[in-house]
Formats: sequence, structure tokens, C-alpha cells
Amino acid sequence: MKRNIVKSRAMVAFLLATAVFAALAGCRGKESGEKAVPRKQVSGVLVAIAALSPAEEYIETSGTVKARTVSIIASRMMGTITSVKVREGDRVQAGQVLATVDDSDVVQKVKAAEKAVEAAKQQKSLADITYERYKTLHDDRALTGQELDQVATQKKVAESEYERSQAMLKEAKVHHGFTSIVAPFAGSITERRAEQGNMAVPGMPLFTLEDTSGYRIDAYLDERYVGTVKRGMQAVITIGSLQREVPGTVSEVVPSVDPSTRTFLVKIAVSNEGLRNGSYAKVSIAAGKRDRLLVPGKAVVERGQLSGLYTVGSDSIITYRLVRKGRTYGDKVEILSGVNPGERIIVEGVEQAVDGGVLVTTK
Repeated sequence: MKRNIVKSRAMVAFLLATAVFAALAGCRGKESGEKAVPRKQVSGVLVAIAALSPAEEYIETSGTVKARTVSIIASRMMGTITSVKVREGDRVQAGQVLATVDDSDVVQKVKAAEKAVEAAKQQKSLADITYERYKTLHDDRALTGQELDQVATQKKVAESEYERSQAMLKEAKVHHGFTSIVAPFAGSITERRAEQGNMAVPGMPLFTLEDTSGYRIDAYLDERYVGTVKRGMQAVITIGSLQREVPGTVSEVVPSVDPSTRTFLVKIAVSNEGLRNGSYAKVSIAAGKRDRLLVPGKAVVERGQLSGLYTVGSDSIITYRLVRKGRTYGDKVEILSGVNPGERIIVEGVEQAVDGGVLVTTK
């Protein structure tokens, strides 16, 4: 009997405690609800539907700047370098003298050839006069035909000797021209190995000359683009060292694929001052259009290294959504992920937007 009374009292105590706890919990819930912070109302913004738009598709890779023509200049004759007239970095014109080689031996040969020509000229003149005299006598039947033939032969020998001496003089002058090392085209000297007093040897490089009137970009593309990239396609070249973009045009496609890298060579013509042979370049080749999710650039909110958009749900609640950006197309930016087509986003007045706020439509 006593045990039943104890159990009854314990049960009553448990029920009372449960009731008190429930009452307290209800009071706390009520109190918490009364202190809830209302959402901030946002107005003065423009909302638009994120939609796909046709935009250019680019094939991107890296490349190297190459001068249109690079010439290794060497001497065509052996001799001591007597003067060097340019330094590295100098701009030169076509035909400009870069260096000279000792010409004392060649000058003597030219003088000897000139004397030989003069002597042969006199012999030819004498042979011409003699032939005319003998021909007159032959016409008057004072000489036989055999005697006239002998004089005619002497005339031909004199003419031949005169022509031979002229050829020798021309050759000597050509060799004398080799003592002046000249630029084959206008450009910039990028390397100089010639020094006054050094010995110039035929074929030994003395200067490197680059044609600065135009450049090309050599880029290697994955083999899957062999049938896609063709001559005449437009490209955008980004030169990191210059921090600028320059336009280009695909000028040559080498379809042979390198078996070790599975890539093929594409040459892109560019024309822009300030480029340097060997510089690194980023290449984007336009390969047609496809639909992309584009949003106004001013709609993208940057927070440190992160980018985001303000979206508006069906309940008018504003949410800051992190996104991954792609290429920039004028005043629009491609969104690769984070927002889907058809969602509502704030495109103007983003400075008024607040994450978690509620959009209020003003009439």
C-alpha cells in the first residue's frame, strides 16, 4: 500500500514537471518570435530574367611571338673587320652598311682589272681599224680573201679579250662589294657578334636582323581542332608583357600532327608595333557562335576573389549567389555556373541589394 502511494506521488511530480517545462518552452518560443528581426526591404533595383544569348566561341591556347623574317647575316669573304657601324637594338634600313671588311687586296684586283680592260679596249680599237683598212683593200682587189680572213680573226680575238677583261672587272667589283656587309631589309639588330679587328669568315654569323614590320604567333592546338581551324579565321592575341590585346588572322595551318604531343601548328599573322620575338602570348581563335548565359557586367558583384549575382526568388527574397565567370563580351560577362537560365537577377542598382532582403515593388 505504501509502495503504491509513493509511485502515485512520483507520477504526479513527473506530470507537474512536464507541464511546467512545456509552459516555459511555450513562453520562450513566444518570446523568441516576438524578437525576430524583419527582413530589410529593397527597392530601386532593376530585375531581369537570365537568358541565353548567341556569342562567339573561342579556341584558346598559348603561343610564341615570331618576327616575320629573322636573318642571320654573315660575311661572304674572309678578311679583317675594319669597322662596325651598328649596335644591338639599332633600327636599320635596307642596304644600310652594318660593317666593313679589309678591302686592300680586292682594291688591287679591281685596279688590275681596270688596266686590263683599258689595254684590251685599245687592242680592240686597233683591230677594228686594221680590219676596215684590209676590207677596203680587199674590195679594191688588192688583197686575197685569205688575208682578209686572218685580219677578221684577229679582230674577233681582240673583241673576245675585251669582253673577258670586262667580265673580270665586273667580278672584281662584285667581290669588292662583299667587303661592305649590308642589311638585306629594314628591321632591328637583335644580336651583334662582329667586333673591329676580328677575322670575318664566310658563313660565320655576325649579326641577327629581325623584320619589325610584321609578326606572327606560332601556336599549337589539340588535334581535335584539325578540321575546325582554317586560314582567314580571326583571333585575339593577348600579350602579357605589354598588357594589351592585338587582333590577328590565321595565315597558315600545318595539319601534320606531332605524335608526341598530339598537337598541330597554327600560324597567326599580327601587325603591331612594340612586339618582341620570343614573347609569350595567349591565343583565342574565333570558331563560330553558340548560346551562352550572358549578364551585364555591372550586375556582377565582386567580393575579394569571389564573384556573385543577386537573385530574386518567387517569394521576392534576395539571395547573393556565388558564380563562376567566363569570357567578357563587350559590356557583358559569361556566367559558367551558379545561376541558371530563367532565374531572376538584379541587373541595375546592385548597390541597393542586400542578401536576405525582400524586394519591394514600387508603383
